[in-house]
Amino acid sequence: MRAAIVGGGIGGVAAAVALAAQRIDVRVYEQAPALTEVGAGVVLAPNGLRLLDGLGLGPGIARLGARLTDTRLCRADGRVAEHGPDRFSAPGERAGMHRADLLALLVARVPEGTIRTGHRCTGVVLEDDRAVVTFAHGGRAEADVVIGADGIHSACQGHVTGPAAPVFSGVVAHRGVIPARSVPSWPRGTMRLWMGEGRHFLVFPVRAGELLNFVGFVPSGEQTRESWSASGDPAALAAAFSGWDPVIGKVIAAIGPAGFRWGLYDRAPLARWTRGRLTLLGDAAHPMLPHLGQGVNQAIEDAVALAGLLGAVDRAGVPSALAAYEALRRGRTARVQQGSRLNGASYDASGTGSGGRPRNRRWIYDYDAHAEAAAVAATLRTGSRPDPGR
Repeated sequence: MRAAIVGGGIGGVAAAVALAAQRIDVRVYEQAPALTEVGAGVVLAPNGLRLLDGLGLGPGIARLGARLTDTRLCRADGRVAEHGPDRFSAPGERAGMHRADLLALLVARVPEGTIRTGHRCTGVVLEDDRAVVTFAHGGRAEADVVIGADGIHSACQGHVTGPAAPVFSGVVAHRGVIPARSVPSWPRGTMRLWMGEGRHFLVFPVRAGELLNFVGFVPSGEQTRESWSASGDPAALAAAFSGWDPVIGKVIAAIGPAGFRWGLYDRAPLARWTRGRLTLLGDAAHPMLPHLGQGVNQAIEDAVALAGLLGAVDRAGVPSALAAYEALRRGRTARVQQGSRLNGASYDASGTGSGGRPRNRRWIYDYDAHAEAAAVAATLRTGSRPDPGR
């Protein structure tokens, strides 16, 4: 079986790793001239960590990640907010990772020659027995299955369902990383989220604790473009959190001229993800706000589930496997999308006394995408014809 993945971000490369483990011939087509991830962190939650460990990334994450052993919600002045029964997870169940480190670990797990850069997708042609991806430079790639992992502005999404424009949340995130030594009082393995009326501020360690990732979420009446690389303004960020816990001021003071602004967008759940031999994955299917820390984790769930289902069929069974993937994943990711919106509103209502209690996340963390897909794959196998040429 031949698989073509459009998009070389974390979700796309994770899918390549998982598909290669199923002995599927996979290629990743990325529009940029090189695979890169901007200087920002991500929290790997229990549901994502388990799957990455199954893909062989456990030792690398232990080396380059930062286990989060102490997570606290705080009021704007630094007082700890009570969140007993709704605590995030048990200590050490999550890890802070630099996005570039995670991508590098994934790239190291795919066969040489899998990733092709400088390939901007312009369209997908679907036929009964194959799919063809076309590129801006005139090239084409034929495959038995095409996976659109090309983000919120996906070129593949329009070939599956009607246009679905991203929705601006009214919030801009100022983000980046600083050396941990810039805030010497920061306890190792500590994650803090400060909540106040209309805004909140998050800090957690990455790269084995050498760096601190920060994100300041502030309202914006001006629609800001969705970008991972737009320059930020530390002075504006300092003004937004003036009078808050002095620890936040120390973090902002360490930013210097660097930092980025990121307009937060999501989209209403799509009516469908799949058409014939084409399906969507990650932000192309379900962009979500970051307030549950699940964007990357849900993309990893997608990748592992999709690979398990495709591994259960022959070439002729690809459309059935993709339909099963959509049925398995669409409801769960829609619920996480909605929960992310609600959790952000809760954080930002804490200054009014009406919010600030995070929703219980055990239903997210206890889910095993590999096991769920394996159960569905077993039913697909009973109806699949063996294909020794796969």
